[in-house]
Parts: sequence; C-alpha cells; structure tokens
Amino acid sequence: MRIQNLIENTEGAAGCLCEHGLSFYIEAGGRKILADTGASGAFLTNAEKLGIDLSQVDTVIVSHGHYDHAGGLLAFAERNRGARIWINRLAAEPYYHKNNTMERYIGMDPRIKALPQVEWVEGDRTIDQGIFLFGKALGRRLWPGGNRELMRKAGDVFRQDEFLHEQYLVVEENGKRVLVSGCAHNGILNILDRYREIFGDMPEAVVSGFHMSRKSGYGERDLALIRETARELKTLDTRFYTGHCTGEIPFQVMKEEMGEQLRYVHCGEEIRLPF
Repeated sequence: MRIQNLIENTEGAAGCLCEHGLSFYIEAGGRKILADTGASGAFLTNAEKLGIDLSQVDTVIVSHGHYDHAGGLLAFAERNRGARIWINRLAAEPYYHKNNTMERYIGMDPRIKALPQVEWVEGDRTIDQGIFLFGKALGRRLWPGGNRELMRKAGDVFRQDEFLHEQYLVVEENGKRVLVSGCAHNGILNILDRYREIFGDMPEAVVSGFHMSRKSGYGERDLALIRETARELKTLDTRFYTGHCTGEIPFQVMKEEMGEQLRYVHCGEEIRLPF
C-alpha cells in the first residue's frame, strides 16, 4: 500500500506547494484512490512534481463538505473525467464558520453538484473489495472544541454543525486496514468507536487530522482535551499519521504522550507503513 500526501498546511518535500487543505494519493489492491483535493488545484501541481499521474485515479473520496477538502475537485474533474467521486449527500449543504465577529462560507463549490461522475452516498458503503466508507460517528467523547464555531445554515437559521456529512475511508490490503479521515471533526475517538462497531477491532494505521488547531490560542481546557485524547490513543496498537487541522502545538502535546506512535506528515511526504 502506498500513501502519499499531495497537499497539507506545512512545507515538506522540496518544491511542493502548501496551503490550508488536505489531499492524499493512495495505491492499494490495484486501485488508485484520491482522498480529498485540498483547497485549490495546488495538489495537482504537487502530484506532477512527485511523479504521480492523477489521470489514472479511478476513485475519489471527499471526506466532508468543506472547501479545504473539496476545493480542488472541479480542477481534478477537468483532467480526469472517468474517476467516480464519492461524496456524502449532506456535504452539499451550506456550511459556515461563524462567531460574534465574522461569518464566512466554508462549504463546497455549488458547481460540484452538477458533476456527472459524483456518486452521492447515504450511510455506510462498500465501494469495492478492500474499499469501504462509513459515517455516523455520533459519540461526543472529547469532541474537538474548535467545532463550536462551525455551522450549518438551514434557510436563514444557523445551527451547530453535527458533521453528519463527514465520512471515513477504510482501505484494506493483505489483511491490514488503514482508516483515512479528513479532519475527524466528530472526534477521532468517536470515529474509532464507530470503526470498532463495524470491524470489531482497531485499524493498523490511522491517517487523519484531529481538528485541534485554535487561532485564538489554547486554554487549559483545550490542552486537557488534547492530552486526554492522546492518552487514549496511546493505549491502542495503532500507528497515527496526522497534519493539517491538528495544529503544530497540539501535535507537540500529543507527541509527548504518544512518542513514535504518532507522526506528522508534511506536504508531499510519503507514509511508509510498517506492513
């Protein structure tokens, strides 16, 4: 299995662009998969730099309905008209970042709804042998505090986003499974609880942001949540690869607890799995 980061927030491989966004290229079981498309077409430039031919991608998974994960989708669809694109149906709704001083649309480009290759997903879905999607991580254990300013707009009313549009990719090869999440808005522990309900065990590896980054800084409540999350993850026989919305300070706090079990994946870097 090959997992290559195509774009992320921080500088990594020489010559690769970076932005507030996330995209991974995955090869497994004879399939070529694109997980998210960053905030723009910059991931396409990086793929060329890394020698990856995205015209050969056959499956695209969009983790949730935010611009920094679906912003490059229209540009990708111009280059590759054959890949099937799997998006949760609720991801097409309007999503906002809103607080007392600002209101900003952070949803997908509405033109994505017209792409003929999009497959709208409702509930769990087996895409093919070794490729599975699931959602409905409904727990609220150590739910990321940054979610409180993220809203869904229904008519003229803003409501707390419950992230029912978030879906998670499981890729299996040679009996080993990897869980790929975008931002883990619903909390990585709740997502892993849902994973255990389905599969009965834990994945060998998790590739995910943890949505712990806070522009306003970190209070004791934030740091306590980050540490407790890391301590629970440390009890699992699973390796974790993170970046993007995790944030560099939360990563360092988690790294102190988890050591080599946790790695930050910078822009353009490849994840080398120990199996």
